[in-house]
Amino acid sequence: MKTILTLVTAALLTAAAPSFAADPQAELIQQAETAAKTWMALTDAGKYGESWERAGTFFKTGIAKNTWETGVRSLRAPLGPVKARELKSTEYATTLPGAPDGEYVVIQYETQFENKKSATETVTPMREKDGSWKVSGYFIR
Repeated sequence: MKTILTLVTAALLTAAAPSFAADPQAELIQQAETAAKTWMALTDAGKYGESWERAGTFFKTGIAKNTWETGVRSLRAPLGPVKARELKSTEYATTLPGAPDGEYVVIQYETQFENKKSATETVTPMREKDGSWKVSGYFIR
């Protein structure tokens, strides 16, 4: 009887224990990753104008739409289609070199293109004033 009472007490204490919220940064990183994937799908599909339209304010003030379309087309065309993309790292930051203070997630992917077996894509979503995440930077190495 004592063993049963101990188990019931332990179960009640566990059920009554406060649940700790998930890491708030983890949730922000997830939101930023979702925004990055949506944006990269446009870029992968060659919808460069639309990718510029859906990018963040910082991105759009830094590069004109036609300059972006021409530049990314010349960068991506020789690489060919994406064959595989694997998340390599994510890092939440509030300051980045050459960018205004804000909330950023620097996301790196190990990407295999048809004509380049190994590349690192860096996509950096920034949290906009309305709370949404939009891409503010994109690089391939």
